[in-house]
Amino acid sequence: MKMIDNYRTQGSRKQLVGTLKAKGITDNTVLDAVGKIPRHCFVSPSLKEHAYTDRALPIACRQTISQPYTVAKQTELLEVKPNLRILEIGTGSGYQSAILKQMNAYVYTIERQRDLYENAKKIFQTLSLSIACSYGDGYKGWNEFAPFDRILITCGCLEVPNELLNQLKVGGILVAPVGDNEIQEMIKIVKKTPDEYTKTHHGSFKFVPMLQNEV
Repeated sequence: MKMIDNYRTQGSRKQLVGTLKAKGITDNTVLDAVGKIPRHCFVSPSLKEHAYTDRALPIACRQTISQPYTVAKQTELLEVKPNLRILEIGTGSGYQSAILKQMNAYVYTIERQRDLYENAKKIFQTLSLSIACSYGDGYKGWNEFAPFDRILITCGCLEVPNELLNQLKVGGILVAPVGDNEIQEMIKIVKKTPDEYTKTHHGSFKFVPMLQNEV
């Protein structure tokens, strides 16, 4: 896999950052990460010319690489700080994982589609990104490395699995799109105590559904 980053793609990322600012993204660390991670490396060659448009694009296994605004919004809601341990449910293309890693987090990501899992691992290796990857059922989380400071779900779920809430540290944040298969509400959950949570709502989004027990 040959990865090329040049003045043209760097300029396209700068324009994308400007678009995200205009749409309301204010976290400079998020914007800086978007400006540095080459999104064109996470899409198929036939779609590279569209890599820096603010829209979702198809990838393998009938999945998508999320719209950059969606990635930036979820990341902003996570309140990422250096050295936090973040669990991502749904590796997909790997782009969201790369954004989190660029922000100096320790990233653990789970993918249930074998082809996506293998492809993302290759891209991480090519870009020299140290990201822990697992091929498995995201509903079960990754108990071996729990608890996590942050948990991000990048696929639509009818409700947040209790097993993931149990793997979140007290004081930690979980961000997930919750709703039916047509449209979801972006939810931010803060774990106040082992049994107490606060929940806020942050707009409507459309994600591919979260699938269970199909690994």
